[in-house]
Amino acid sequence: MATSGTTNFESGFLIDDIIEEAYNRVGLDSVSGYQLKSARRSLNIMFQEWANRGLHYWEIGNLDIDLVEGQGEYKFFRDAADGTSATSIPNGIHGIDDVLEAAFRRSRATTNQSDSSLSKIDRSTFQSLSNKLTKSQPSQYYVQRFSDNITVTLYPTPDADAAAQHVTMYYVKRIQDVGGYSNTADVPYRFVPCMVSGLAYYLSQKVKPELTNNLKMLYEDEFNRALVEDGSSTSTYIAPQAYYPNV
Repeated sequence: MATSGTTNFESGFLIDDIIEEAYNRVGLDSVSGYQLKSARRSLNIMFQEWANRGLHYWEIGNLDIDLVEGQGEYKFFRDAADGTSATSIPNGIHGIDDVLEAAFRRSRATTNQSDSSLSKIDRSTFQSLSNKLTKSQPSQYYVQRFSDNITVTLYPTPDADAAAQHVTMYYVKRIQDVGGYSNTADVPYRFVPCMVSGLAYYLSQKVKPELTNNLKMLYEDEFNRALVEDGSSTSTYIAPQAYYPNV
């Protein structure tokens, strides 16, 4: 028997299709207008929920920072309209949600390259440092997360020798917003079942509350499978740590 010969179903599975499938699961076969707008909003909220629960590790990337003598703070903006992020390789990184790991890197472009891991510290530890402008080779970093950027503060601040080197970081980005109905979601194909089940659960709370409990159980089942898959490609699963700004 003939098979399709294709493996790109998700590339044509548009936001409109996801919304239609989710509404089908709550018993609505024809939707338009406000219902479509409401579903798109729910998808964006659900993506934020996924980030809070640690389901977005396909968004991990790596970047380098050019250091400046005596400068401790380096900002990474939500998008280009908010400002220019402090990256050197690659340029133009926006939407970073957190920094997972960082290292001070000497001789970046040579065979003598060497990394020294930086320790991530929380607000209380950073606050307890008596002289935050001390110059030396950075050994620690502190992350503050704001609405339009995250700020990474190095301690000690780079001295002249350190400023000639770089800091390399592994970061995790925010899942992109849904956007238009003809877009595809910023989600790998293996998470499509979780996305559809989750949206059906969200929509049921608005239009079919009698289905909410059952749909929630299905969603949590799909979510847990996706979470295992998200961390199964590495020997260690990295749980995101949230460090919040002083308010």
